Amino acid sequence: MFAPKAPLPDRAIFSLGIPLLGICYGMQVTAYLLGGKVTRNGVREYGGAQFEKIQVSPLFAGLPQRFRVWMSHGDSVTRLPAEFVKLGKTGHLSIAAMGHEARRIYGVQFHPEVEHTPVGKKILENFLFRIARCQPEWTMQEFIAEKTAQIRNTVGKERVLCAVSGGVDSTVLATLLYRAIGRQLVAVFVDNGLLRAGEAEMVLKTLRGRLPVRFVPAAERFLNRLKGVTDPEKKRKIIGNEFIRVFEDVARQLGGIKFLAQGTLYPDLIESRSAFGGPSATIKTHHNVGGLPKDLKFKLVEPLKELFKDEVRRLGRALRIPKVILGRHPFPGPGLAVRILGAVTPERLKLVRAADEIFITELRRAGYYDKVWQALCVLLPVRSVGVMGDERTYENVVALRAVTSTDAMTADWARLPEDLLARIAARITNEVPGINRVVYDISSKPPATIEWE
Repeated sequence: MFAPKAPLPDRAIFSLGIPLLGICYGMQVTAYLLGGKVTRNGVREYGGAQFEKIQVSPLFAGLPQRFRVWMSHGDSVTRLPAEFVKLGKTGHLSIAAMGHEARRIYGVQFHPEVEHTPVGKKILENFLFRIARCQPEWTMQEFIAEKTAQIRNTVGKERVLCAVSGGVDSTVLATLLYRAIGRQLVAVFVDNGLLRAGEAEMVLKTLRGRLPVRFVPAAERFLNRLKGVTDPEKKRKIIGNEFIRVFEDVARQLGGIKFLAQGTLYPDLIESRSAFGGPSATIKTHHNVGGLPKDLKFKLVEPLKELFKDEVRRLGRALRIPKVILGRHPFPGPGLAVRILGAVTPERLKLVRAADEIFITELRRAGYYDKVWQALCVLLPVRSVGVMGDERTYENVVALRAVTSTDAMTADWARLPEDLLARIAARITNEVPGINRVVYDISSKPPATIEWE
């Protein structure tokens, strides 16, 4: 995405755990491979930490002596590779950054690529423009031109089936495809019975003025497949598999479609498997990555898989997609099935759907919907003793979750006002029969994910 002024140096490596230039690893792996020592920590560290510079380096040029960073680790570098020097430390780590200035190899323990490291963008700019000598000449218009040509070259005259949900990713993807191949696009919206209140009607109303959308009601078949299933990975795989079966039915009805387009993003790949063949752990299987059946009859088209969510929104703005769509909170492909801990039933769907509608409505009224990255309700697999009208109750518990983020790779819990939380809790317990307790989730990512399943 960045063009170098001159040929890149033989070694311009920044070990972040994300691909930038050359070969990149996490700092611990880089240190180990170059002859250093890595040790499992007695204390894990997730979340904010205070970083202090202890060596002058172009990597930290223009930054203060101390700054806040975002950590996620359970091990650390305890001996540097030969000729490397310590560049910085934190309260828990004596080596939080390292470098070999002559070879231009750098490593940091923290995550500069996330918004919770406020100076992270400056660190990346220093590496790209001071050290690797790149020029910031890449634009989103170039991405559109490149992907448009790539899509046309891949699919030729064939039709492409694209699932749309009304969310940011699928709408941006379908719009890009429509721009590239026009009426060869078959946009399909599936009501899987796991949507939020009024979502099907809203999505169809929003998209039909922009795209040729085909509606498939399929709630019964999805809910039948999910009966009695409590394991979150099984839920995701069942739902991903059933989506494909629905698409196969549509393809047969229309006379055969070879290509399936998906709005897979880079975080989906990272959490489901390594995007580039490495040994990354599976955090959770995304329905359009690890949830696909082995006998998939479609060839996949995934033009967004190298982008983060904030970049997809930038792409959407370049494609002139309305703000009302681009500003929507992310909603998982498996829908409310992964916001119900335990078995998915019509009764439990009704509870979480009603609570979620109240939560989102009150956030909008208070002007907080656009201030948080994502907000959701989770129905817990426990029941709680309560009192209503001088009578004992034994009913369900719902958890509220609201986070701030940029790309969903990390997130922090949103500091919502107490009076707003109180109003939301009162409405839910008063208006949703079957719920008598509301709790608020104050976990960051890491160690918790944004969704509970």
